[in-house]
Amino acid sequence: QVQLVESGGGLVQAGGSLRLSCAASGRTFNNYAMGWFRQAPGKEREFVAAISSGGGSTIYAESVKGRFTISGDNAKNTVYLQMNSLKTEDAAVYYCAVRSYSVTSRCSSAYDYWGQGTQVTVSS
Repeated sequence: QVQLVESGGGLVQAGGSLRLSCAASGRTFNNYAMGWFRQAPGKEREFVAAISSGGGSTIYAESVKGRFTISGDNAKNTVYLQMNSLKTEDAAVYYCAVRSYSVTSRCSSAYDYWGQGTQVTVSS
Protein backbone atom coordinates (compact mmCIF):
# COMPACT_ATOMS: atom_id res chain seq x y z
CA GLN A 1 0.00 0.00 0.00
CA VAL A 2 1.34 3.38 -1.01
CA GLN A 3 1.84 5.91 1.74
CA LEU A 4 2.86 9.54 1.41
CA VAL A 5 3.81 11.43 4.55
CA GLU A 6 4.34 15.18 4.44
CA SER A 7 6.28 17.14 7.01
CA GLY A 8 7.85 20.54 7.48
CA GLY A 9 4.79 22.73 7.68
CA GLY A 10 4.37 25.34 10.36
CA LEU A 11 4.03 29.01 11.14
CA VAL A 12 6.32 31.51 9.47
CA GLN A 13 6.36 35.26 9.01
CA ALA A 14 5.83 36.76 5.60
CA GLY A 15 9.14 36.83 3.77
CA GLY A 16 10.35 33.73 5.55
CA SER A 17 11.08 30.23 4.32
CA LEU A 18 9.94 26.69 4.90
CA ARG A 19 10.98 23.35 3.45
CA LEU A 20 8.35 20.68 3.03
CA SER A 21 9.20 17.01 2.67
CA CYS A 22 7.16 14.12 1.36
CA ALA A 23 8.33 10.58 2.01
CA ALA A 24 6.82 7.87 -0.15
CA SER A 25 6.70 4.20 0.74
CA GLY A 26 4.96 1.03 -0.30
CA ARG A 27 6.39 0.54 -3.76
CA THR A 28 9.20 1.57 -6.08
CA PHE A 29 8.74 5.09 -7.47
CA ASN A 30 11.47 5.13 -10.07
CA ASN A 31 9.11 5.99 -12.94
CA TYR A 32 6.62 8.12 -11.07
CA ALA A 33 6.21 11.88 -11.17
CA MET A 34 5.45 13.70 -7.95
CA GLY A 35 3.71 16.96 -7.27
CA TRP A 36 2.65 19.45 -4.63
CA PHE A 37 -0.80 20.97 -4.39
CA ARG A 38 -2.35 23.27 -1.82
CA GLN A 39 -5.78 24.15 -0.56
CA ALA A 40 -6.70 27.24 1.40
CA PRO A 41 -9.95 27.50 3.38
CA GLY A 42 -12.90 28.05 1.09
CA LYS A 43 -10.84 27.54 -2.04
CA GLU A 44 -10.29 24.70 -4.43
CA ARG A 45 -7.15 22.62 -4.38
CA GLU A 46 -4.58 24.16 -6.69
CA PHE A 47 -1.41 23.00 -8.35
CA VAL A 48 1.89 24.26 -6.93
CA ALA A 49 4.77 22.32 -8.48
CA ALA A 50 5.68 18.96 -9.95
CA ILE A 51 8.79 17.01 -10.82
CA SER A 52 9.25 14.21 -13.31
CA SER A 53 10.73 10.88 -12.38
CA GLY A 54 14.49 11.31 -12.24
CA GLY A 55 14.08 15.04 -11.67
CA GLY A 56 14.80 16.07 -15.23
CA SER A 57 11.73 18.25 -15.59
CA THR A 58 9.95 20.58 -13.18
CA ILE A 59 6.90 22.80 -13.58
CA TYR A 60 5.47 25.49 -11.32
CA ALA A 61 2.35 27.51 -10.86
CA GLU A 62 2.89 31.10 -11.95
CA SER A 63 2.10 32.31 -8.44
CA VAL A 64 5.11 30.50 -6.95
CA LYS A 65 7.60 30.57 -9.82
CA GLY A 66 10.90 32.04 -8.70
CA ARG A 67 10.08 31.57 -5.02
CA PHE A 68 9.47 27.82 -4.67
CA THR A 69 11.75 24.98 -5.74
CA ILE A 70 10.76 21.34 -6.04
CA SER A 71 13.41 18.63 -5.86
CA GLY A 72 13.60 14.93 -5.28
CA ASP A 73 15.82 12.25 -3.84
CA ASN A 74 15.09 8.98 -5.62
CA ALA A 75 17.23 7.00 -3.22
CA LYS A 76 15.02 8.15 -0.35
CA ASN A 77 11.74 8.21 -2.30
CA THR A 78 11.36 11.75 -1.03
CA VAL A 79 10.32 14.97 -2.70
CA TYR A 80 10.93 18.41 -1.25
CA LEU A 81 9.38 21.82 -1.69
CA GLN A 82 11.62 24.71 -0.71
CA MET A 83 9.46 27.77 -0.19
CA ASN A 84 11.13 31.17 0.02
CA SER A 85 9.77 34.70 0.25
CA LEU A 86 6.51 33.38 1.60
CA LYS A 87 3.43 35.53 1.31
CA THR A 88 0.24 35.47 3.35
CA GLU A 89 -1.56 34.12 0.28
CA ASP A 90 0.67 31.03 0.37
CA ALA A 91 -1.02 29.88 3.58
CA ALA A 92 -2.80 26.58 2.98
CA VAL A 93 -2.69 22.87 3.58
CA TYR A 94 -0.02 21.49 1.29
CA TYR A 95 -0.43 18.01 -0.18
CA CYS A 96 2.04 15.87 -2.03
CA ALA A 97 0.90 13.44 -4.67
CA VAL A 98 2.28 10.72 -6.91
CA ARG A 99 1.14 9.79 -10.39
CA SER A 100 1.82 6.50 -12.14
CA TYR A 101 3.59 8.17 -15.06
CA SER A 102 7.04 9.62 -15.40
CA VAL A 103 5.93 13.00 -16.77
CA THR A 104 4.53 15.87 -14.77
CA SER A 105 0.98 17.18 -14.74
CA ARG A 106 -0.81 20.24 -13.35
CA CYS A 107 -4.07 18.36 -12.97
CA SER A 108 -4.94 16.90 -9.60
CA SER A 109 -6.98 14.17 -11.29
CA ALA A 110 -3.78 12.89 -12.92
CA TYR A 111 -2.37 11.87 -9.56
CA ASP A 112 -3.10 8.49 -8.04
CA TYR A 113 -1.89 8.75 -4.46
CA TRP A 114 -2.12 11.60 -1.97
CA GLY A 115 -0.69 12.44 1.40
CA GLN A 116 -2.66 13.76 4.36
CA GLY A 117 -1.34 17.27 4.04
CA THR A 118 0.72 19.63 6.15
CA GLN A 119 -0.41 23.06 7.28
CA VAL A 120 1.52 26.15 6.27
CA THR A 121 0.57 29.37 8.04
CA VAL A 122 2.09 32.70 7.03
CA SER A 123 1.67 35.68 9.34
CA SER A 124 1.87 39.27 8.19
